[in-house]
Amino acid sequence: MKREIIITSDGSSTIHLPEWNEQYHSKHGAIQEAKHVFIKSGLSLFTDKKISILEIGFGTGLNSFITFLEAPKFNLNINYVGVEAYPVAAEEIEKLNYVSELIAIDSKHIFNQMHKQEWEFKNELTHNFSLTKRKQFFNEIKDINTFDLIYFDAFGARVQPELWTETIFKTMFNALKNGGILVTYSAKGSVRRAMQSVGFIVERLPGPPGKREMLRALKK
Repeated sequence: MKREIIITSDGSSTIHLPEWNEQYHSKHGAIQEAKHVFIKSGLSLFTDKKISILEIGFGTGLNSFITFLEAPKFNLNINYVGVEAYPVAAEEIEKLNYVSELIAIDSKHIFNQMHKQEWEFKNELTHNFSLTKRKQFFNEIKDINTFDLIYFDAFGARVQPELWTETIFKTMFNALKNGGILVTYSAKGSVRRAMQSVGFIVERLPGPPGKREMLRALKK
């Protein structure tokens, strides 16, 4: 499938798949979307803690890198696990402009290390941030009561509806600890109903630029 690096509305890059007319991040702003959905609506709810995060769709590494940069603001010690079945190629990673757009040149080595580290290996990037990348399909996740926060950032239901089913959200529900939270950019009614059917308490929140709403789900 053809893949292109494009620039989104906030100046940050993403990968575009013309055949699907789908992007790894919002065309209205990759960085803006990540900060709004995953940091403002998810990570910021946790302070002064040691937490575990599961990212569904590690992709370009943008969400993990922003989380690394934002964690000190909330005094968090983070164990981050990113799941990806189809890793992004190294030559594509080199063309992404996240380090410059986030004004994070001092952490460029961290972004590079995130992508160069081995899969299935827990890497202590700093004293308060570890990363494990797992190469697996989402329906192969078997974690039980493990994570405090899930970033659900799969390709949209329009192109991969099988990733937004009750079965997948039951896997997510099981993977979260009691009191754990899942956040996603999606606001589809079918997605909300699938979440509710497996036990999540779901709320609609204002969405990132270009989207009216998003969803946040709680495991009580």
